[in-house]
Amino acid sequence: MSVRKLKPITPGQRFRVVNGFDAITTDKPEKSLLAPKKRTGGRNNRGKMTMRYKGGGHKRRYRVIDFKRNKTGIPAEVATIEYDPNRTAFIALLNYQDGEKRYMIAQNGLKVGQKVVSGPKAAPEIGNAMPLSEIPLGTIVSCLELRPGQGAVMARSAGSFAQLMARDGKFATVKLPSGETRLILADCMATIGVVSNSDHQLMVSGKAGRTRWLGRRPRTRPVVMNPVDHPMGGGEGKSSGGHPRSRNGIPAKGYRTRSKTKASNKYIVERRKK
Repeated sequence: MSVRKLKPITPGQRFRVVNGFDAITTDKPEKSLLAPKKRTGGRNNRGKMTMRYKGGGHKRRYRVIDFKRNKTGIPAEVATIEYDPNRTAFIALLNYQDGEKRYMIAQNGLKVGQKVVSGPKAAPEIGNAMPLSEIPLGTIVSCLELRPGQGAVMARSAGSFAQLMARDGKFATVKLPSGETRLILADCMATIGVVSNSDHQLMVSGKAGRTRWLGRRPRTRPVVMNPVDHPMGGGEGKSSGGHPRSRNGIPAKGYRTRSKTKASNKYIVERRKK
C-alpha cells in the first residue's frame, strides 16, 4: 500500500494525493460477476427526491461479492486483486477447484496465487473465513456476520478490522471498529486479517469536480438557508445559526438517538466512544 502526491502542474493537482494502486494486478473485471447498477439520483419509485445532494457521477457496474463465504472446505486460488468503484476496499477474484469464480473483499497481505479456504477446519491465516468459535483469541478479523448465514455486515470498508477478545458459551466477545465491544454468536463467520487499502484515509481529491464524479452534489450549509428550509436558517448577515441540529430538529453533537428498549442493547458490553 502506498500513496502518491502529484506535482502541482494544474490547480486541481496541487493538493491531490492518489492511491499508488501497487496492490492491483488487473484493470479488467470478471464479466460473469458483473451486474448493472442503476443510479437513482436520490429519487424514490415515484420520482420524489428523498435524499439530497445525490446525482451525476460516473457510470458503474456492480461486482457481485461473496459476503457469506459459504463454499466450505473447497480451496480457492487468488487470481487477481482488483479495484472496485462501489467500495473503498479492494476485491479479490477467487478461482475454486471445482471451476466456480467468486469475488471476496481482499485483506491486507493477500497475494495472487495464494490459496484461501472457508469453514471450521480452515487454518487461521489471512483471507480464510472461519466461525468465531474456531478462531484463536486475540486474532484480528474483518467481514463479520451478526447472524449466522447472514453474510458479512461489519468491518468491510478499507483498513477496518475487529478483534476477537473472548468466548463464553455460545457467544464471542468482539471489539468492533467503532470501539464498541459486543457479544456475537460464535457460529458467525469472520475473515482473518485487516481489510485492504488501508491508505484510503490519506486520499485527497484535489478539486470539487472529483467529488461530482463520485455522484455527490454540492451540499448547502444550513446557516445560509431560510427559516422555512432549516431550523438553523434565517437571520441578518452572519447572525443566524443557533444550536446545531438536523433539518428535522434533532440536536447534533452528542445527542443520543439510540432507543433504550432496542433488542440488541443486551449484547453490547461497552458502548462506542463519544
